[in-house]
Amino acid sequence: MTGPRARAGAGPERQEPRLVLASGSPRRRQLLEILGIPCRVVASGLDERQLPDEAAADFALRASRDKALAVAGGGCDLPVLGADTVVEVDGVALGKPRDADEAFAMLRRLAGRTHHVHTGVALAIGSRCEALVDTAAVRFLALDDATIRWYVGTGEPLDKAGAYAVQGSGGLLVEGVEGSPSTVVGLPIQRLPELFARCGLDFWELIRRP
Repeated sequence: MTGPRARAGAGPERQEPRLVLASGSPRRRQLLEILGIPCRVVASGLDERQLPDEAAADFALRASRDKALAVAGGGCDLPVLGADTVVEVDGVALGKPRDADEAFAMLRRLAGRTHHVHTGVALAIGSRCEALVDTAAVRFLALDDATIRWYVGTGEPLDKAGAYAVQGSGGLLVEGVEGSPSTVVGLPIQRLPELFARCGLDFWELIRRP
């Protein structure tokens, strides 16, 4: 046997972060980890509210930019990625439900219909920030009240925009998605190379780095 003996029970060596994620969403962090991008999570703490007459997509874009800049302004030495997801139906933005009753009402409103999911994503380096928004259309199956009550009872809808998680049990409610599923999850990974290029960074170099 050559080389030093591995320490029993030791896991893989932890890589240094290459990016700061200005979001406490475990789903966004998981998407970055799947891409091989180790990140440090620094939630912005901002409680964003839609402005009067502000379109849902514009709200998602503004909120993502505000989150990235808030964290970058704290002296981060790495690029900061912010994101925000808004579910829109009938021109109304649906955020996270306050309780089970509101989750039920949201899901009843979405049942059997197509709605839009807008995810804004922003990259900040110091005071410079570039942002974009990506939109996917999601069609729900027709749902009876018993099915909606079952899903609300799982607890999954209570911290999700629009009261569902397509990557979880909520996937049972979805008939189809037009656009990127990652946009619905909360981070349009297919748009990241474009976003990084706007800031003069090579996204592919980032993920290929050993």
